[in-house]
Amino acid sequence: MPQNVYDDPQFFEGYRRLREDGPALNEALEQPALDSLLPTSLAGLRVLDVGCGFGGFARHACAAGAAQVVGVDISSRMLEVARARTPVRMPIQYRRQAIEALEAEEDDEVFDLVVSSLALHYVADYPAALARIAALMAPGARLAFSVEHPIATAVAAQQWHRDAAGRESHWPVDGYQHEGPRHTHWFIDGVIKHHRTVQTLLDGVAGAGLRFARLLEPVPSDDDIARLPWLASQRRRPSFLLIAADKLR
Repeated sequence: MPQNVYDDPQFFEGYRRLREDGPALNEALEQPALDSLLPTSLAGLRVLDVGCGFGGFARHACAAGAAQVVGVDISSRMLEVARARTPVRMPIQYRRQAIEALEAEEDDEVFDLVVSSLALHYVADYPAALARIAALMAPGARLAFSVEHPIATAVAAQQWHRDAAGRESHWPVDGYQHEGPRHTHWFIDGVIKHHRTVQTLLDGVAGAGLRFARLLEPVPSDDDIARLPWLASQRRRPSFLLIAADKLR
């Protein structure tokens, strides 16, 4: 069964606070990197946001002139917030769908841009998910997605080792080649993230019939660290991996 931790009340409240209490790591690093993989203009594009969450990117795409914007998410709680935050003037379609069951509503429905932010590492069958996404892409369409970096997901604890004074000593990497589920604690116990190597992530793109375009491992700039000093540790290991790929035909 598809995982749906975002509808757990305790998890949802923790995640909501994380996103609303100031810039989190994804706002500071992942989202700017993801934006850099998108077409220069979204005007006139048909856009699909897979794992749309609170609908932030869907609203951005609509404001940027996209001709059609669809946001899908498995979490009814996330979609409730997305709809509440979306002005009536924005004709965004929000659909409750698991990535594992992603499909078009109409036989001829395709998209020029598909974006997925930090969602695919929750999916057990990565090749099948990419195949479903590729089937919804028009010729020439761009896919841009992010996942937690395999260096970050290799060890389930996902925590820095600290010295006797409590300072960050090193980030452990073990079992990197042992792919599969990692049972983690994030707001609640039992959150499952699926660890994959960089090779597997890239092979999945090719296996879905897409042409690899770019790979990013964003790190904070000096200006970023001056603004948010806690980002300094993000220069010691990558938190995110982002991939862009295109459908040729």
